[in-house]
Amino acid sequence: MEDAATAEISRSQVWQWLHNSVELDTGETVTREQVEKMADEEIGKLPGTADDYAEARATFMEVAVADDFVDFLTLPAYERMP
Repeated sequence: MEDAATAEISRSQVWQWLHNSVELDTGETVTREQVEKMADEEIGKLPGTADDYAEARATFMEVAVADDFVDFLTLPAYERMP
């Protein structure tokens, strides 16, 4: 449950940054493209291949960059479970 709570806080923060045009210390404004690039970079640091994390990445993108704020990231995550 703690992992889900940490993921929820993280994706909520990303959604807030994106939808409130937050400026980073680099002077760049957070964009969807930037979030996608960062997700790919972080996945690239993990063991295995990017394909191993395709469902997790898709779920994150669904809840972190959507136009509307999804109440809980676990809702779309549970829908993806076999």
